[in-house]
Amino acid sequence: MQNNILEQIKASGVVAVVRAQTKEEATKIAEACIKGGLKAIELTFTVPKADEVIRHLAQNIPAEDLILGAGTVLDKYTAEIAIQAGAKYIVSPGFDLETALYCKSLDVPYMPGCMTITEMLTALKAGVEIIKLFPGSVFGPSFVKAVRGPLPNIQIMPTGGVSLDNVSEWIKNGVVAVGVGGELTAPAKQGDFEAVTKNARAFVDAVQKARKGV
Repeated sequence: MQNNILEQIKASGVVAVVRAQTKEEATKIAEACIKGGLKAIELTFTVPKADEVIRHLAQNIPAEDLILGAGTVLDKYTAEIAIQAGAKYIVSPGFDLETALYCKSLDVPYMPGCMTITEMLTALKAGVEIIKLFPGSVFGPSFVKAVRGPLPNIQIMPTGGVSLDNVSEWIKNGVVAVGVGGELTAPAKQGDFEAVTKNARAFVDAVQKARKGV
């Protein structure tokens, strides 16, 4: 399952980092993203009753339209709750060995946030396949190119600091996908889900265009 989910995420190229106040808002954001061609949704555990929201999304959006993951997962206990609720992959702002080993035992992708090459190597040794560069805004796209010098096969997904203005630069420097939060979903705060759909379509198009130019 792990390789299949990761391949779907890489094919999509964009993971929507969803923070919402209610199940309804989270569902509308997810549906708006899917309408814009963006199927990979990372529902964060900063959302109230996040496990209930994950279960709600898993049960109400067809599986073929949704690549559903859980974000801001800080430990094994939370990962367990998220996976039981229906999350197909786990994302964290930092690396936790116990969580990595637990996810690996279930063949569930675990994408931990790393900032240094030492952290990345530690994660790779624990079986992590895609590294979340977080916060991406601290380093920028050129950092990815530098890391891929000594580690040419590393798969990196930056989150934080990714915008429509620089997403092509991230892709050209070798990332396999990007995670996008506020730059994508901010209009939802005003109830403008059509704008979220428009943003999703713009990000998907920008990634596809950048990939053709690589």
